[in-house]
Amino acid sequence: MDESSTAGAGETLSYDPLTHTPSGRLRARGLGIPLEGRPGRWNAITDVPGVELGYVTLVEGEGPLVPGRGPVRTGVTAIHPRGRQGTSDPVQAGWFSFNGNGEMTGTVLIEETGLLAAPILITNTHSVGAAHTGAVRWLTERHPRLSKLWVLPVVAETWDGYLNDTNGQHVKPEHAFAALEAARSGPVDEGSVGGGTGMICYGFKGGSGTASRLVEFGDQTYTVGVFVQANFGWRPELTIAGVPIGRHIPENNPLDADPSWLMPPGAGSCITIVATDAPLLPGQCKALARRVPLGLARTGTTSSHFSGDIFLAFSTGNPGSVATGPITLLGRPGVTESQSWVPWGECDPLFAAVVYAVEEAVLDVLIANEDMTGWDGHFVPALPHDRVRDLLASHRIVLG
Repeated sequence: MDESSTAGAGETLSYDPLTHTPSGRLRARGLGIPLEGRPGRWNAITDVPGVELGYVTLVEGEGPLVPGRGPVRTGVTAIHPRGRQGTSDPVQAGWFSFNGNGEMTGTVLIEETGLLAAPILITNTHSVGAAHTGAVRWLTERHPRLSKLWVLPVVAETWDGYLNDTNGQHVKPEHAFAALEAARSGPVDEGSVGGGTGMICYGFKGGSGTASRLVEFGDQTYTVGVFVQANFGWRPELTIAGVPIGRHIPENNPLDADPSWLMPPGAGSCITIVATDAPLLPGQCKALARRVPLGLARTGTTSSHFSGDIFLAFSTGNPGSVATGPITLLGRPGVTESQSWVPWGECDPLFAAVVYAVEEAVLDVLIANEDMTGWDGHFVPALPHDRVRDLLASHRIVLG
């Protein structure tokens, strides 16, 4: 099994994007799981106008672990809030650490200014540096004015060491560069792709997932989109549509396969990116990020100490209203900024959209996936669709 692929979201639709991924994998709605809220056209973070997403997926080798050589089960995911061409136009942003056993670079400046003028990358724990270097190179080449003094891209991580030679440094700066170049709008592939390639979720194959919701506000319709790199949860916790699915599928649990393996229940991490075109203040973006744990909880997790659960939200509203590059920090003498925003008292539908989209994105991670074997025969099964259908039906859940 050897694969190295670069992919962006695509425009060619061979399948209904609400029920299947572009590569034909079933999504949660395709399995008939009842879900709250109205999704956007692609049911993806790319439904937010301007947002672009790209992957580089690295799968190579089988057999015993040879540090530095493999087997390799990893990758990198890139997200442009305003697309590849719009990086120099900052977005309002806020972040939230639900459990800080992880990393997300660039958050100190976001906390200070409430602005983000750089791309977002997600990879494995020990490849944060390589992804950061690749992002700086990309910004230097593609947006030299922005990077003339300094740039602080956002790079986040989850740990893939059960399946991947995570100490082998297989993600290189050029892979981050390629993911940034590959990013596009359109339907998004899910499962074992990009930074999520080697991840585990609830003891089943985890990885990358996305979803969106439409929100009515007066005569406007805003979109809330989320992207999740899911690498968290303990098998007995997994809950779908209120049914304790994980308790009824105890077999092939990676934690039970090797008792000597030091991986505590629930360990891993979850990175979630929330995007919206609703005009928001930085504090309101942070409030959206704070709602992510509620969506995760609907899938059963109680959040492990060993899981780095870190979330970032941004708003693409008010385009062109903030000075760009170093001038963003230095200001424009004698010039004030003017922006609009949704009143705080009207934000509840946006909060609900985050919760429902996060729940669906996690379920898509699990459903749009397949079995994976990593180094030394480490095996992680995909969530079995037939078992899920039967268990939901036995609990009188009506499938769509």
